[in-house]
Amino acid sequence: MADPTKNGFTHEKIETSNFLMIVLILVAIAFGGLVEIVPLFFQASTTQPIKGVEPYTALQLAGRDVYIREGCYNCHSQMIRPLRAETLRYGHYSVAGEFVYDHPFQWGSKRTGPDLHRVGGRYSDEWHRIHLNNPRDVVPESNMPAYSWLDKGLVSPDEIATHMRALRKVGVPYTDAAINNSAQEVKDKTDMDALVAYLQALGRALK
Repeated sequence: MADPTKNGFTHEKIETSNFLMIVLILVAIAFGGLVEIVPLFFQASTTQPIKGVEPYTALQLAGRDVYIREGCYNCHSQMIRPLRAETLRYGHYSVAGEFVYDHPFQWGSKRTGPDLHRVGGRYSDEWHRIHLNNPRDVVPESNMPAYSWLDKGLVSPDEIATHMRALRKVGVPYTDAAINNSAQEVKDKTDMDALVAYLQALGRALK
């Protein structure tokens, strides 16, 4: 009787062939990824905004650009995990429907500073201005750098409409009126105004 291990598709052939091993690993990863990721595109909970979530206004969107430009995501996450310690400190855990208009989302995992997903409405605009100008004025133990120059830079009215049109192409429902009025909305507004407006908009849909 012939030895079945000498012919055919055996473990020995796979394990002794680098090329075959790599190809089969890639096939397994691709199949597993498709099985996990593709269904999410058809789940309403991950593709539809929850009640109360609206696209950012022109000023808030400009503030989000400042947030990204200044690297705030390097120290602050925007993702509250469903753990008791986190919900007691930060509020309701984050859900996918809150981020459908975020391109890209700012979830992050680094927390040199606190999570900011529920910071909207927690402090006054003036508190945020003082904090951004010099964090030690309101939080003496803070190691956050000061961003005093934000009060000197102005938001560019010419760029915000282009940004909103680009976001509309990926599904953010900006109207023509909102885009056409965007330059007027951000006219003479500072980077500080914009960033405070963005922070005040975060996480207010869920209480």
